[in-house]
Amino acid sequence: MQTSRSLLSNSMLKTAAVLAVGALALSACTNASETGGQGAASPSGSAAAASFDPSTVQKDDALAAMVPEAIKAKGTLTVGSDTSYAPAEFLGTDGQTPVGYDVDIAKAIGAALGLKVQVQTSEFTGILPALGPKYDLGISSFTINPERLAAVNMVSYFNAGTAWAVQKGNPKKVSLDDLCGKSIGVQTGTVQEDPDLSGRNKKCVDAGKQPINIVTLKTQTDITTRLVNGSIDAMAADSPIIGYALTQTSGQLEKLGDVYDSAPQGIAVAKSDTALADVVQKTLTKLMQDGSYKKILEGWGNGDGAITKSEVNPAVG
Repeated sequence: MQTSRSLLSNSMLKTAAVLAVGALALSACTNASETGGQGAASPSGSAAAASFDPSTVQKDDALAAMVPEAIKAKGTLTVGSDTSYAPAEFLGTDGQTPVGYDVDIAKAIGAALGLKVQVQTSEFTGILPALGPKYDLGISSFTINPERLAAVNMVSYFNAGTAWAVQKGNPKKVSLDDLCGKSIGVQTGTVQEDPDLSGRNKKCVDAGKQPINIVTLKTQTDITTRLVNGSIDAMAADSPIIGYALTQTSGQLEKLGDVYDSAPQGIAVAKSDTALADVVQKTLTKLMQDGSYKKILEGWGNGDGAITKSEVNPAVG
């Protein structure tokens, strides 16, 4: 299955799979908050307050002993995340502090391993190439798919699908059965952009209809703002993101259609670092067993996305 805002295009992933680690380190990483703005999808104070308290997670000495020596030495897990994608990862009301369920899961993993956690904002297209040289983990709603598994290790932790939203009352009369001629917003590099919308657009063109005006922007907050102000007709994104946008826009948006293409998301680890991937999987299993994992997701209204078993590089279609 292929769904998620943070799924790179197939061409990008295939390139990442064959590039040397040194070359990957040169990929651009910029601060997504520079273009994210506050706009319609900004977190409310109450949403940011849902952040999980990592002090409730006790250190597991057995798991901590399995942490690779290089990470033990620095005492910190460095995490790359595109913090423009509420409620998974976004910047709090101060405009600087990363919050969200992905951030809280990272903190919980660090607490269990006796490590500090530093979440650094990055454009999500720059996260995977920088695993190893810059980031220990990539936690940014990454979908697990064969192309990504060829480039990095993935540890499953969540399920999400694709969902759509339109303005309240669907004034532009958008139908998922015929998007030809419509203006649709998606975040750059997502499967909603390619292959979903690109495939739908090809059908429009092949049928001699008007093409879809695919509006791609670097941050989801900008996409949501454009939908609220009516400059696009609809938007597509991960189901948790659409659900959160509906709660944050004061009834100005509504869901269109049902969630489809549900698939597992994973925490990304450098392909060469199988030991760290194994530790992360075992730590997630512990957090699932002690209830911390479900508590985090429920705190952000996303308990429905919880999985019951975490795996390293699970088989996917």
